[in-house]
Amino acid sequence: MGALSHIRVLDLSRVLAGPWCTQNLADLGADVIKVEKPGEGDDTRHWGPPFARDQSGKDTAETAYFISINRNKRSITVDISKPEGQDIIRQLAKESDVVIENYKVGQLAKYGLDYESLRKVKSDLIYCSITGFGQFGPYSKRPGYDFIVQGMGGFMSVTGEADGFPGASPQKAGVAIADIFTGMYATTSILAAIAHKNHTGEGQYIDLALLDTQIAVMANVASAYLCSDEVPKRWGNASPTIVPYQTLPTSDGWMIVAAGNNGQFRHFVTAGGEAHLADNPLYSENPMRVKHREQLVPLLEEMTRKKTKAEWIALLEKANVPCGPINNFQEVFENEQVKARDIQINVPHPTAGKMKLVASPMRLSKTPVEVRMAPPTLGQHTDEILRERLGLSAQDILVLRENGSI
Repeated sequence: MGALSHIRVLDLSRVLAGPWCTQNLADLGADVIKVEKPGEGDDTRHWGPPFARDQSGKDTAETAYFISINRNKRSITVDISKPEGQDIIRQLAKESDVVIENYKVGQLAKYGLDYESLRKVKSDLIYCSITGFGQFGPYSKRPGYDFIVQGMGGFMSVTGEADGFPGASPQKAGVAIADIFTGMYATTSILAAIAHKNHTGEGQYIDLALLDTQIAVMANVASAYLCSDEVPKRWGNASPTIVPYQTLPTSDGWMIVAAGNNGQFRHFVTAGGEAHLADNPLYSENPMRVKHREQLVPLLEEMTRKKTKAEWIALLEKANVPCGPINNFQEVFENEQVKARDIQINVPHPTAGKMKLVASPMRLSKTPVEVRMAPPTLGQHTDEILRERLGLSAQDILVLRENGSI
């Protein structure tokens, strides 16, 4: 039994931030009901290819995007624009501990599904709203998109190759970090609200914004600006204060070298047969290496291109120089440490047979995370939930289906 096996979550969210949160809660044992639009479902059901393949190697209808964030949930299809659909949501909310949604500000109020409406049927309800810019402020009515928020929140201003180098430009992250971090903050906020409710019996409203989150996770970079009034800039994969602390090319790919002191620098260049660089007064001390990085780095790149990535990693690990490969995802999942930790898991799925997923990184000794269900097909559990939670008969369900409410 998971740590949250006593918690019921009604998930009205779509795409990434909300579903990331509810997958965390589901992994921890919560019973999560994912509400989707009849006939269409979550937008990410259509964000393919790639798709999961069945046992014969043919594509199923399950997109890689959707399955990455929706395991351990049950799917029900409900049309919330219909009065009967709204009534279903209200009844499900009455039986839930947590509701999470990511509609535009004020959109659910017209259906009577906002916090103020639902707290009337469930006084101790925990209700979490995720939007681009929060419930108040001049931007509150704007739609929120991760890419735009990465730019607005400062992340892209410090990400990308430094000015003056080939390819210099602001860059977004390779994954939707504003969405993912907002989902993580939503998870933490909901757990805090559950703890408060356990002590006081009170529910509460949670207002999370992608922009707030993006600025918060800039951490020391944002703090550096507030302390100095100096605007941080892009350094690519390099460090502004340590050289070499960056990516370097090898004969068959890239590696990371993080020589944080003079001794590690000496060991690095000695391993590459260029020990004289550590004796050169222009490079012997880190402040000098930082000052003369434009002359030093090309010399280091010439050296590192003479060996393969694997040869360099073996040499530098032996020399106690912090280093690591830059793996593609084939290399990630073939890595011996990744295999030892069982990061790739296989779960049964109704259309794919066995579906490959990335395991949760949460490892609890007393209440371990488990995958109870693969990501659901659209509306897979509609009848089951309506019977179990609302006590509806087969005839009741048929009527709702015929009038398009489910």
